[in-house]
Amino acid sequence: MARTRKKKQRPIYNRLRVLRAETNLSRADLAAKVGVNPQTIGAIERGDHYPSLDLAMSLSEVFALPVEAVFNREPLTYSPAAYAPQQPTTTAPTVNDSSDKKAGAT
Repeated sequence: MARTRKKKQRPIYNRLRVLRAETNLSRADLAAKVGVNPQTIGAIERGDHYPSLDLAMSLSEVFALPVEAVFNREPLTYSPAAYAPQQPTTTAPTVNDSSDKKAGAT
């Protein structure tokens, strides 16, 4: 019988602790929003437990961020503000005086 090598699992980094602090959510509050125990949130924050895809998506939805802004294979060093919806910039309409001058010149 051939032995199979178990592939080394790559870590999954998360920003849950930072996001909770920014939104003033306790572990118990966040756990209640996604239907898990507060201990589960703590284990995920410490990296002792990796969430299921469903739980990762639910956690991301609480913060209105894409999953990759909360969880990533690389250490998260960027701000989730980069994923925030951009407000359209509006500029005040400009008045074109050239048309009035042309009309009076004829």
